Amino acid sequence: MIKLKTKTIAFMALTAILGACAVHKPTSTQVSTAIVKPHGKVQAVPTTSYLPPSLLPGQWTVDDILQTYGAFVAGKFNYYFAKAKVAYPPREVIFIALKQEKKLELWARDSGEFRLIRDYYILAASGGAGPKLRQGDRQVPEGIYRIEELNPNSHYHLSMKLNYPNNFDRFHAGQEGRTNPGSDIFIHGKTASIGCLALGDESIEELFVLTAQVGIENVKVVIAPHDPRISPLETEFDNFPDWISELYWVISREIAALSLGVASVKTGL
Repeated sequence: MIKLKTKTIAFMALTAILGACAVHKPTSTQVSTAIVKPHGKVQAVPTTSYLPPSLLPGQWTVDDILQTYGAFVAGKFNYYFAKAKVAYPPREVIFIALKQEKKLELWARDSGEFRLIRDYYILAASGGAGPKLRQGDRQVPEGIYRIEELNPNSHYHLSMKLNYPNNFDRFHAGQEGRTNPGSDIFIHGKTASIGCLALGDESIEELFVLTAQVGIENVKVVIAPHDPRISPLETEFDNFPDWISELYWVISREIAALSLGVASVKTGL
């Protein structure tokens, strides 16, 4: 009995000291999932998840996630990509995150132009319009970023770490004497966040698997305060830094370039 209690205490201690965004694993081997078919038909399809060997918290790998969710995610994506006339998995991916609209757009291409694949709801994104400037300001960054790490052991189910602060952020922080612009910004699951983009578990499973298949070097993330295709990004606010006009010009150009000459395919949320 003493030995059993000792093992239990050790396991709990290990779980408690794991780093940020750690430890969540699928627990069921079979689920019934709604698949949206063409013409609006919905069919419940039971799927059996791959469960890797018993691992301690924090020991899942990206390959484990691909084996657990890959086939199921492909089953959903095949419909959306086929409708957009893009091969799956694609060659390149761009995520467009719009704070005000609480929407993340998935764009992809194989050998041709980028096409809109589908939209996702952003369930939580703290702060408001404007870039992230310092640790603790609760702002979601704005700019053009890359995925620098996939975390299969997140407290928020799964997470993808952005390269914030990027070169642009660091340059202007240095110019203004801001020594701690913040860090650890993720796109992740669940429904709560401080400075990150929370998409819910099912959505992050799709985007995590897609990013792993495409390769993080082929994924770009553009975050804007609102959709510049609807109204220009405002720069004349007292609390905005002087360089905000440059940043918003770059963001607007990046988003506008996707829509030029593209027959967008609206596939719903």
